[in-house]
Amino acid sequence: MNSHPLKTISASVLAAVALFFGGICSADQLDEVHKINKDRTKKAQVSQVRVDKLNDERLKLLDEYKAVNKIIDGLRVYNSQLETQISAQLRRLDELEESINQATVIKRQITPLMHRMYDGLEQFVSLDVPFHKQEREDRLQFISDALDNPDIPDSEKFRQVLEGYQIESEYGRKLDAYSDTVDISGAEVNVNVLRIGRIALVAQTKDEKITMAWDNEQRQWIELPAAYRNPVRQGIRIARKQATVDIMMLPIEAPENAQ
Repeated sequence: MNSHPLKTISASVLAAVALFFGGICSADQLDEVHKINKDRTKKAQVSQVRVDKLNDERLKLLDEYKAVNKIIDGLRVYNSQLETQISAQLRRLDELEESINQATVIKRQITPLMHRMYDGLEQFVSLDVPFHKQEREDRLQFISDALDNPDIPDSEKFRQVLEGYQIESEYGRKLDAYSDTVDISGAEVNVNVLRIGRIALVAQTKDEKITMAWDNEQRQWIELPAAYRNPVRQGIRIARKQATVDIMMLPIEAPENAQ
C-alpha cells in the first residue's frame, strides 16, 4: 500500500500545531512537538511496511492455495482414472486366474489324450501296408521319446503327435518308388518298390524276373503273374519321373463294405 497520504497528513498537522502554538510556545517546545510528530510518522511508516509485507504474504499464500487446489483437482481426476484401471485389472486378474484353473484341468487331460493318440498312430502303422517301415518306426520312436521327456513342453509334444498323423495322411495321396529289402520265402531280396497311396504296394526284383504285390490280409508278399512285369516296371519309372504319367495296370484289392 502507498504511504504518501500519511506523510501529507502529518505535515498538515505539524503546520497547524505551529500556527496554533506559534504565538504562545517557545522554540524548544516546537522542536519537541516536531520530534514527537516525526517519531509517530516513523512508527506509522514501519507499521505500513509491516502491513504491506503481510499483505504480500497473504497474496502469495492465496496464489499457493489456488495452485494447490489445481493440483488437488488434477489428482482427483488422476485417482479416478487409476481406480477405473485398477478395477479393470482386477477383473482381468480374475479372468486370468480362471484361465489358469482351466489350463490346469486341460493339462491333466491333454497328457493322456496324447498317449492315446500315439497308441492309435502306432497301431495304425503296425496294421498298415509295410512301406518305408524303418522311417515310420523311427518317427514313432521319436514321438514316444518326446512324450516321455519332461523337459519338452506339452505344446511341442502335441505338435509332434499331430505331425505324425499328418505325415501318415499324406502317404495316402502320393506316388512313390524306392529300393528296399523284402523277405521272399525266407530270403532277403533287394527289390524296387512301387507304392500308389495306400491302394497298391508292389515290388519287383532288380533283375525284373519276379513281380510281387503285398497282401495285407495275409501280411505277406504274393508273386504276380508275368503280365504285371511291364506295368510295374513302367509304374516305377513314372514314380521316379523317368517316364511320363500314363495309365498303369496294377493289382488292386476291391474295396470292402464298412462294418
